[in-house]
Amino acid sequence: MNTGRLEAFSDGVIAIAITLLVLDLKVPEVGAEGGGLAAALRAQWPAYLGYVTSFATIGIMWVNHHALVRFLARVDRTLLYANLALLFGIVTLPFTTSLAAKWLRAGDSAHLAVAVYCASLTAIGLLFVALWAYLGRHPDLLVAAAPPSTPRRALRRSVVGPLAYALATALALVSAVAAIVVCTLVAAYFVRPSRGAAELTE
Repeated sequence: MNTGRLEAFSDGVIAIAITLLVLDLKVPEVGAEGGGLAAALRAQWPAYLGYVTSFATIGIMWVNHHALVRFLARVDRTLLYANLALLFGIVTLPFTTSLAAKWLRAGDSAHLAVAVYCASLTAIGLLFVALWAYLGRHPDLLVAAAPPSTPRRALRRSVVGPLAYALATALALVSAVAAIVVCTLVAAYFVRPSRGAAELTE
């Protein structure tokens, strides 16, 4: 099977997930805060933080997923299901983002809310690892131009995600804000493409 339908379906699902994030940005009600509109907008800072963090994270996931698809000459049924599992994880992010944003100022409950958010990112990271591990065992699915070491290097790089997100999950039980900072740093790490992806793009 060619890669066209996989990429088109994945792009559509990721686009919906990233768009749903904006639903948590609410227009303040008139008179809702004693300090007027400025105070009402400031009070929603957790929603803004969640939106920016998750928008960037999903956007970077989309870029890296696109890079992964560029290495594929064809797909098989197992790869389709693995990709579907990855999308399942990504579409949970609007929910876990909303959960973390709404409970971020709720004392002890904030720790659990952010831990759930970080755990969802850990699961997504593991699914990226699974995709690359499968491609490492099935090089026949890769384009001829892909360097033979591509899956191995991508796998090593991908492991950073779930390890760091797992650390953030544990850290959230102590400091919710610190855990979010770790998640932001992980997203920044994956901004740059892997060396193999850069070679193929060039």
